[in-house]
Amino acid sequence: MLLNIEQIRTDFPALHQHVNGRKLIYFDNAATTQKPQAVINRISEYYSHENSNIHRGAHYLSHKATEAYEQARKTLQQFLNAPDDRQIIFTRGTTESINLVASSFCKKFVKPGDEILISAMEHHSNIVPWQIACQDHQAELKVIPMNDKGELELEHLSTLLTSKTKLLAVTHVSNALGTINPIKEIITIAHKNGTPVLIDGAQATSHLAVDVQDLDCDFYCMSAHKLYGPMGVGVLYGKESWLEAMPPYQGGGEMIKDVSFTKTSYNDLPFKFEAGTPNVGDVLGMEEAVKYINHLGIKNIAAHETELMDYALSKLGSVDTLRFIGTPNERTGVISFSFNDIHPYDTGIILDKLGIAVRTGHHCAQPVMDFFGIPGTVRVSFGFYNTREEVDQLIEALEKVRIMFS
Repeated sequence: MLLNIEQIRTDFPALHQHVNGRKLIYFDNAATTQKPQAVINRISEYYSHENSNIHRGAHYLSHKATEAYEQARKTLQQFLNAPDDRQIIFTRGTTESINLVASSFCKKFVKPGDEILISAMEHHSNIVPWQIACQDHQAELKVIPMNDKGELELEHLSTLLTSKTKLLAVTHVSNALGTINPIKEIITIAHKNGTPVLIDGAQATSHLAVDVQDLDCDFYCMSAHKLYGPMGVGVLYGKESWLEAMPPYQGGGEMIKDVSFTKTSYNDLPFKFEAGTPNVGDVLGMEEAVKYINHLGIKNIAAHETELMDYALSKLGSVDTLRFIGTPNERTGVISFSFNDIHPYDTGIILDKLGIAVRTGHHCAQPVMDFFGIPGTVRVSFGFYNTREEVDQLIEALEKVRIMFS
């Protein structure tokens, strides 16, 4: 089914505004996506008519909010095809999901001399928590190398995996390069070594169908705000055996069964990992975003974005002195580039003056920039509401930038 992009765009109020006297063109979707009115309305509806703390209230509003919150958990379970909704942990987003595993998993399973394996293309959120964990447990952080195309050199993976490798953490889709990693193959290789795998899915869930059972990943992390939902909320999926074995990440209300001054017993999954008052309104907004995605169909979204990406790559390739940073065979969502003699920040500022929103800098992936020997890139990232006409206007703007600095 072909998406009716013009009709879809009417659902997104933020797209219908002017920046510096020009109609906004929003190409910063890898940082955060815009929100459809349905998501905005759902959050407003909760605070207008359902606002209450959940799970332990004896009154109508608490029951209503609890039922909606737990239904959202089931919706996210189905979205990721998790076996059970108890395996869906609500967090503040991908970063907190990774930190939860880095803290709880390593506390239980990592000892001095052990190893954690990550890749050379990770976002800082999938680097720093593991560095901290390795420091805390006297473990070693090892890295899967990357080639000049921006693809992982998986021929080294089997050698890097040893009996000391307690966990492998890798991104599904690179936020800096758009590379789609062959994570099912990576997981298979890691599991042959007896190594569990965590997937950073922040950049994947808005572009690709994700089936955690088919992937057989041990942990999968995602954020709502990159999926047309609200900021500050996300999901950690984990295999039940790992979640049951891991100690709590935080202490407080909800995550307990019984508390005394001498001993505390912890709650069942998923509540063991959900300490404190939950972000009910934004969880419901995340569910609404998933419903919106499901209505459009992730395969239809992927088809439109692939066509748009191919068109943009062809057009950008014709711009003189423009250099692509990363040329992976499999990519989605992101194109990174720079001009040979123009700083990315200068390019971004001029594009903003022309009403075009892009991201410039290291994109929280400084090791990637160091690998390519550059300070940063201009990153154009797509959502399903972007169009060919917007790409054409980007090309015109980039020609103006090039001429201005020539």
